[in-house]
Amino acid sequence: MAQIRQFVTDNAAEFFEDLKDWLRIPSISSDPDRVADVRASAQWLAAKLRADGFPVVEVWETGGGAGLPAVFAEWPSGDPDAPTVAVYGHHDVQPVTPLELWQTGPFEPTERDGRLYARGAADDKGQVFFHTLGLKAHLAATGRTAPAVNLKLIVEGEEESGSPHFPALLREHADRLACDVVVVSDTGMWAKGTPTSCTGMRGLIAAEVDFTGPHGDVHSGSFGGAIPNPITELVRVLAQLHDGERKVTLPGFYDGIVELSEVDRELFAKLPFDEQEWLGNAKSTAPVGEAGYSTLERVWARPTAEINGIFGGHTGPGGKTIVPSEAHAKLSFRLVAGQEPVDVAKAFETWIAERVPAGITAAVRFEGEGVRPCLTPLDHPALQSVSRALGRAFAEDPATPREILYTREGGSGPEADLQDVLGAPVVFLGISLPDDGWHGPNEKVDLDLLLKGAEAAAYLWEDLAEHGLR
Repeated sequence: MAQIRQFVTDNAAEFFEDLKDWLRIPSISSDPDRVADVRASAQWLAAKLRADGFPVVEVWETGGGAGLPAVFAEWPSGDPDAPTVAVYGHHDVQPVTPLELWQTGPFEPTERDGRLYARGAADDKGQVFFHTLGLKAHLAATGRTAPAVNLKLIVEGEEESGSPHFPALLREHADRLACDVVVVSDTGMWAKGTPTSCTGMRGLIAAEVDFTGPHGDVHSGSFGGAIPNPITELVRVLAQLHDGERKVTLPGFYDGIVELSEVDRELFAKLPFDEQEWLGNAKSTAPVGEAGYSTLERVWARPTAEINGIFGGHTGPGGKTIVPSEAHAKLSFRLVAGQEPVDVAKAFETWIAERVPAGITAAVRFEGEGVRPCLTPLDHPALQSVSRALGRAFAEDPATPREILYTREGGSGPEADLQDVLGAPVVFLGISLPDDGWHGPNEKVDLDLLLKGAEAAAYLWEDLAEHGLR
């Protein structure tokens, strides 16, 4: 363990310079003008993995002609009893607007105050790349010529565009990606002084509702109060989406969900949570939500329904006295383990249909099939291996691991697809901090934490090989 830490320290400078080279590639998957850059990013990573010794490295094309390829790499252990581990991450990044808010160029990696600033530094190139240093440290410290586990990497190129083709890619290559566990390095930790591992992410289904009334805008003085107003009727319907205790009123919405255990609640309560500070980050002044749950429990472990936007009629300067012809709303449902996006979509469509008043025509549309939630049991052997690896990396003496606490994340990603298609549990090894500015200007990552991530990865492969996954 001491050798691993020393190797990581000794090779940090070269690691950071290589990462900066990768970060200079503007691999923005949502920008059609950057398709070639996403491809260049994939090719850069593939070349790096080959140079590091991976005997199998391939660039996989995605469907739909998107031109946003993924990278697959494999390094067999050579031990017939070794478990197989797949590491997931992504090499595409978010757009960088507004540029004027960046202190330095988003694709000009810059070190300041122990942090590396660049788009993708934390989300997710930095967290993908620490695995390369961790693997080198693992091999150097153990004297092995191959990892202690059968190691596979799948690094996609369209995560920031919603991973539209990723499930199909997983199904197409399910035999090549077969594994005992998936390690996701696309999440964060609670704080630099409070290392944590994420154990679950919520799912998501998004919808748009259209209410149509008159065939065109009409004079409110001549017709108002005598015909249905689509905006008024839509607001009345959506106001019924929650009851007095802020529970979602869709029939069956909570059926079958995995409820919080007392252990879960005790572990959440151990985190040094400052609600006032959290409210400040949320740009709010008071917490609200489903009765009977703490703030962390609401955002991590309870399903929600949010109205993301409502629009229609006159919204320009000055008055315009009309009964508008149309009203629209965008909504999103965050889901927890035990819920299926398709079931929630059907329930919402039926719920709307039952409440459409006379004189109004309604339509409901969904943005794709949604994202399923995922949850790793606290007693899963792979999660315990991640906890020990992180505990050693963050301990003053790696031989005496420190306690690792657990979080969940309120957001959503492709983790459930990995879990379902590959039939393997998902565990999370992430080192990013809440203020790293994902998707915003001046995205950054703590340089020391990148090295802690590499160190934890080096410990993890030996731990998984020693303790197995049973």
